[in-house]
Amino acid sequence: MITVTHRVNLPGTGPVEVPIAEYGSGQPFLLLHGGAGPASVTGFAEKFAAAHQVRVLVPTHPGFGGTARPEKLDSVAGLAPLYQALLDELALSDVTVIGNSIGGWIAAEIALLKSPRVSGIVLIDAVGIEVPGHPVADFFSLSMDQVFQLTFHNPEPFRIDPTALPPAAQAIAAGNRAAIAVYAGAAMADPTLRERLGSLEIPTLVLWGESDGIVDVAYGRAYAAAIPMARFQLLPETGHAPQQETPDQVIRAIWERPASA
Repeated sequence: MITVTHRVNLPGTGPVEVPIAEYGSGQPFLLLHGGAGPASVTGFAEKFAAAHQVRVLVPTHPGFGGTARPEKLDSVAGLAPLYQALLDELALSDVTVIGNSIGGWIAAEIALLKSPRVSGIVLIDAVGIEVPGHPVADFFSLSMDQVFQLTFHNPEPFRIDPTALPPAAQAIAAGNRAAIAVYAGAAMADPTLRERLGSLEIPTLVLWGESDGIVDVAYGRAYAAAIPMARFQLLPETGHAPQQETPDQVIRAIWERPASA
């Protein structure tokens, strides 16, 4: 694994520093973390790169992991052009973008920019759309214990006591939480996204944990239904973070997906 900080020029915002951890070599995958920060996907990236000839790039969204967030970068839709510019800077092609939770929302917005560098997307328990009767759980009203309970099919291996963390780690966690609030808002949704997804013409795989308590299975099926070329796949004994809880299932689903999804 190597980590390089890229200065990406984003029109209207200026240069944005984006740390990127890179694993393996081969077919490129851009892996976007959710609100739990980059630590929630790095283990999966390492495992994926060890299993297949893939190059997995894991950026840290500005404002997460103790990084700075430019004031003008204040929405999920605003992050999409940043990553499109990054792919241009790296001159990558045939890129599959994978995103979990708000990372999935970012992946959907990237797809909507219709860059020729992006050949497919994988949405893993993504948020971002509005589904009547199936709201995203109100993350900001929950205790951390409740968050773990809703996030994992079996929370015990992942549960931590935030108050027992070192001060630096607590500060990073607080920064992550603040960044989520800025980018996604309390509703964790954009009322225009679901309709806009109907214009996508890109192979899409929607993976969903059957025990997700943050966004339920009906929400996931609605996400897939909104995208013309999407295929939905349920992951058993899995919650909102499959890449952490059942990574082998996720790797298998991604690797065995048909070309049309």
